[in-house]
Amino acid sequence: MVILIGGASHTGKTLIAQKLLERYKFPYLSLDHLKMGLIRGRDNCSFTVNDSDELIAEELWPIVKGIIMTVIENQQNLIIEGSCLLPQNILELHSYYLKDIIYFYIIFSDKYIKENFESEIIAHRCEIENRKYNEDRTIEQFILEHKNLKSLCKINKATYFEINSNYESEIEQIYSWLDNRVRKLI
Repeated sequence: MVILIGGASHTGKTLIAQKLLERYKFPYLSLDHLKMGLIRGRDNCSFTVNDSDELIAEELWPIVKGIIMTVIENQQNLIIEGSCLLPQNILELHSYYLKDIIYFYIIFSDKYIKENFESEIIAHRCEIENRKYNEDRTIEQFILEHKNLKSLCKINKATYFEINSNYESEIEQIYSWLDNRVRKLI
């Protein structure tokens, strides 16, 4: 079984993946690590850290797709999380693989971003990872990223959870939803 966690940056994907590792004992792969490995490990990497999630996804998806297929064929379990997991890419997988995949996205509502940008979103961006850069995106850019991802989820009929007011309690709904899906696949 493969669990895919997508969402815009700073939504808690890595934190959720870590908690799922502890809960289900499934290893997880952060696509940020894969991205940075390729950037640092190749002299001719076709993208940079400043490129859009869409451009990076275009380059990473064939690798990620191969990993997903191999994990399912080998009857193993893996959690993959990253902002460059796009809903339209997941639907490229054959139904043979899709039946063993649980995927969802985490999105912040406009209201949540406006009310919690500095105090919650930026303040907790290093909850799992010690990010050594300052956030240079504006609140308007964050809002646009989340709106765009929500639109992609709707178009591609992907499950998404929109955080509106209380992050912790709304994230608990994701864990309940996941527990039900995992039980069905085990």
